[in-house]
Amino acid sequence: MIVRIMGEGQVRLDDTRFPELNRLDDELLAEVEGGDEEGFRRTLHALLEAVRKLGTPLPDDSLEPSELILPAPDATVEEVREMLSDDGLIPG
Repeated sequence: MIVRIMGEGQVRLDDTRFPELNRLDDELLAEVEGGDEEGFRRTLHALLEAVRKLGTPLPDDSLEPSELILPAPDATVEEVREMLSDDGLIPG
């Protein structure tokens, strides 16, 4: 799956990695819903770092369609809230 981190670029991420990411996504969803700004910031950075670590960066000039778009590291709670579905940022 191709994942875009807004403001950074794209990575190719194997589907087998999503269970690891879903745990962080669930935490992030709970923190957004609970208004936990500090927890939100910590978990958002952990989620994005996991995507960077587990994924393979695509070249900057690559024009692959992104199947998943994640917020920028400096996104606000409100910006992330607008991106959330019932499943969080990551489906499944």
